[in-house]
This record gives sequence, C-alpha cells and structure tokens, in this order.
Amino acid sequence: MEKNSSCQCITYMGVRPGKHCDSKRWGNSMTINFLLIDALNMIRRVYAAQPGEDSPERVEYARTSTIQSLQRALRESRPTHVCCVFDSQEPCWRHDMYAGYKAGRMPMPDALQEKLSGFKKAFSDLGVSSIEIPTLEADDVIATLACKVALRNGHIIILSTDKVFYQLISEHITIRDHFNKQNIDYSSIMDKFGIRPDQFADFLALTGDSTNNIGGVPSVGKKTAARLLSQFDTLDDVLSAAHIIPGKLGDMIRSHNKDARTAQTLVRLRIDLELGLNLRTFRYGH
Repeated sequence: MEKNSSCQCITYMGVRPGKHCDSKRWGNSMTINFLLIDALNMIRRVYAAQPGEDSPERVEYARTSTIQSLQRALRESRPTHVCCVFDSQEPCWRHDMYAGYKAGRMPMPDALQEKLSGFKKAFSDLGVSSIEIPTLEADDVIATLACKVALRNGHIIILSTDKVFYQLISEHITIRDHFNKQNIDYSSIMDKFGIRPDQFADFLALTGDSTNNIGGVPSVGKKTAARLLSQFDTLDDVLSAAHIIPGKLGDMIRSHNKDARTAQTLVRLRIDLELGLNLRTFRYGH
C-alpha cells in the first residue's frame, strides 16, 4: 500500500514495528479526548441505508451521508484527537488461526470498494486522518490506541455498533452507537447482559459470535453464559469447574473446551500492538 498524502492515509510503510510507545509520543500534559471511528462499520451502515442498486450514485449518496454523520460525531464529542480506522484488505491473524473466520459474511459491494479513497479524502477535508495498516483489523488497532491513551488518563469514545468493543469499556473508554444516539458504558453492559465489560470476551467465547462465524459452546445462550460467569467469574474458571456442572450443560462445556478457548482467543481484542504511530498525527482543531 502507498501513502496517500492527499487523504493523510497512514500505512505501515516507513514505520518501524516494535517501537515502544512512550510519554513523549503519547503525552500526558493535556487532557486527551480521543474519538476513534470504526470507519467501515460506519460507512457500510450508511451505505446499506441508501435506496437503490449498487452503483456509483448510491456510493455518492452514502459518502454525503457519511460526511454528515462524521460532522455530527465531531460536534457531539468535541475531541482533541480523532482518527478513522479502516480494516486492512488483507487477511489478518484470525484468518490464519481459524479458516472459517467471517465466512458467509456478505462482501463489500464492488462499487463501494472502488470509491473508499473518496471517503478518506472527504474525511481529510474535515481535518480527520484515516489509517489502514496491512494485515491488521480495525478492531485491534482501535483497541490498542484506546488502551494506550486510557493508560495516560485520556478519555476515549469508540464510534461503532460492533459489540466486540464492549470488552474495552472502562472509566476512560465509552462506546458510542452513533445511529441510535446512545452511549454504552459499564452500567449499560451490566443492565443488558448481567456481566461486567471485562467479562464480555469470555461471554462471547461461551455463546459464540455469529457475526464473525465463531462458534462457542453449543446450547449456551446469553442467559446461561451470564449465569456461568456470575458464578465462576472467568472462562478459565468455568472450564476448570466443568466437572462439577451437572447435566447436559456440563457435558457440553467439557466436550467443547477447546472450541471455547479458540473462540476466546478470536474474540479477545489485541491491545498490545506496536503501531509506531504518534498521537500528534491525530490532533484535531475545532
């Protein structure tokens, strides 16, 4: 991939992997309000809402609507820093680990795929940088950026409807469902699922994540998973206690131990990537 200076699209070329994040690069002398946007989640949601067949005209309508959505998000969150993070078009480590990852998901329409650069250019015109790092999913890049800023007492809003981000929620990290105009925080997860945000990856490991074609433990639904985590706290503890869980449920957990551990690895977001990025790149001027 090339560096597209016209849209400030940062790729991994020219960045030294393994370079550690330090206070000079990420800073702690100012209050950081970082808006991280799951770019394709937003674009594809907007595109799907447009009427008509796949076509350049539909893409143009989606681009206009996406710009309006981004402008609204900027007004509402008033960030000091902002970044639109795109998925790499190349397979990621999850595909290497599990061949069925995202199998059956509808591919991006060709008309939209061909015009993504136009979205990045439009974001740049608003003063918003876009990044796309080969072989990395946006989810892991967003998680790493969010956690690095959170460690420095910054405040992060992740704009996405993808529930996988729920595991990151903390006093510093909030998920924003832009389309339903809803902030999702600690209380939201407790009220809806009956678990803590830090248990959410284990919750998905038990129930599975159908969006990404990740199986969990058969017959374990949301209520059962919440009950198990309420009783045993973590997936590791659930699996260790499987021999004392009676009936069909215990049998299923014991026989699908490996599947649950695989699912846990797949749904757990990476927060330790060495991206080699400088926070100043994402500074936003109101």
